[in-house]
Amino acid sequence: MTGEIRRQEILECMRSSLHPLSGTELAKQFHVSRQVIVQDIALLRVANHDIISTNRGYMLNTPKVPRRIFKVLHNEADIGDELCAIVDFGGKVVDVFVKHKIYGQVRAEMDIRSRRDVEEFMKELHSGKSSPLMNITSGYHYHTIEAESEKVLDFVENALKAKNYLVE
Repeated sequence: MTGEIRRQEILECMRSSLHPLSGTELAKQFHVSRQVIVQDIALLRVANHDIISTNRGYMLNTPKVPRRIFKVLHNEADIGDELCAIVDFGGKVVDVFVKHKIYGQVRAEMDIRSRRDVEEFMKELHSGKSSPLMNITSGYHYHTIEAESEKVLDFVENALKAKNYLVE
């Protein structure tokens, strides 16, 4: 199989997948090394395919659902509660970002859709390898949230307001 054919098949896999595809998973499927997959993803991005990397793999960034950005403020102990409030009402946490006075906007993809995803994220966070992005802006941060409808986004917004996490 040529590299061009493999890249087209990788795109098809991403289009048909309901979850992110890890580099290891793709490498096994196409019988190449993970590094080859990383290079293929880079070439696909150069060819204007909007591919995002999450902590669970690669996926196409094709927002066809309603999305809203929420500015929030809370302490580190409330991260899990905030994320659960979002997913419990049907929201998907696409990313987190901060607006730093020196560095500008700093963003990290999250792709959190369920309590299980929240639990896995919290385990990673508590491993001590990194600290939350919100720490560099005194707890202020933003989340891009997607949902199946504007009504669901309203529910998420109301839940964040009720917990006093939402910043007006």
